[in-house]
Amino acid sequence: MKVLIACGGTGGHINPGLAIADIIKSKYPDTEFLFAGTPKGMEAKLVPKAGYKLETIKVAGFQRKITLENIGRNAKAIAYLATSGKRAKEIIRNFGPDIAIGTGGYAAGPVIRKAAKMGIPTAIHEQNAYPGVTNKLLSKEVDHVMLTVKEALEFMDKSRFEYSVTGLPVRSNINSNPLSKAEARRKLGFNDDFTVLSFGGSLGAGCINETMAEAIKWHTGKGLSINHIHGYGGMGKDTFPQEMEKAGIPLKSDRLRITEYINDMDVCLAAADLVICRSGASTLAELEAAGKASILIPSPIVAGNHQYHNAMVLGNGGAAVVIEQKDASPERLIFEIEKLYKTPDRVEVMSECAKKLCVTDTNERILEVIDKLIAKSRAGK
Repeated sequence: MKVLIACGGTGGHINPGLAIADIIKSKYPDTEFLFAGTPKGMEAKLVPKAGYKLETIKVAGFQRKITLENIGRNAKAIAYLATSGKRAKEIIRNFGPDIAIGTGGYAAGPVIRKAAKMGIPTAIHEQNAYPGVTNKLLSKEVDHVMLTVKEALEFMDKSRFEYSVTGLPVRSNINSNPLSKAEARRKLGFNDDFTVLSFGGSLGAGCINETMAEAIKWHTGKGLSINHIHGYGGMGKDTFPQEMEKAGIPLKSDRLRITEYINDMDVCLAAADLVICRSGASTLAELEAAGKASILIPSPIVAGNHQYHNAMVLGNGGAAVVIEQKDASPERLIFEIEKLYKTPDRVEVMSECAKKLCVTDTNERILEVIDKLIAKSRAGK
């Protein structure tokens, strides 16, 4: 069997594609895979690193804001659009896939659209509660739409396609042999007190760094029984350690672990009572899988404000406190942390709510869709 997977741009689109490939391979080990993506996106590194072949296609999105620079970008996008259909057809004919799957990003558009027009059984996977433009358009042409959360249907024409809520496939060790909270804390050198984990991703987030700097000063200064792990990311490497040094706060102690990157997220997540972070789809899937209460500060500079919609799934489900960035002052964050610190029963309820939102059989649900596509492919031959 041959499977074509189209994705690109960000890890949020690429990692689900890689995870789906691994899921298919677990049941059909002899499957041959080909990924299609852009030559300069993250997929150019991530896909070969994962051991899969990548064919590239030049495609770019259109910029809505009118500036001189964006006019040039849009001219390039138009030029790519004129050739993308031909290149997509070339990739498909050369590989000869039995089925094709898109997981978002600009590259998925022309490839999955062309595959559908060529009679190849197709599906897409939408990671966010607010669907991306590419997947919205493709949903009208593919055989099946896989959704992380059902809330995404509110923004799509569900009469045009068959769908399944599969959850998000995550390439992660969060679920494999998880440590208990006590074991994780011992591994980090902490005692069994209330533990906060905060981060803004590998690059960091200025808003989260600013508020967590004040929060750490607050609970350290008051001598509260709080352990705190914070990842300040690349954005904070020139400021966060200096801020702590000025306040006389060590980056590592029996209550603090402050570092640029968190390379053992599985351990830190297992140790935490409360997680403070953005609300990308993969992060939220991990919070649900680990069953963690959270304070979510969605990034406001993402397409369609999709992180806000993602966060509200947990917020409405009783698993998270959602604070928009415009309201995320240090005072507000400290207030919310203190409230949860003083009400461990509420934290426990939020944790249980997060666990209930987790789709625990994502792999099986995705394989059901894949099997339908395979059956259709075989019937057509």
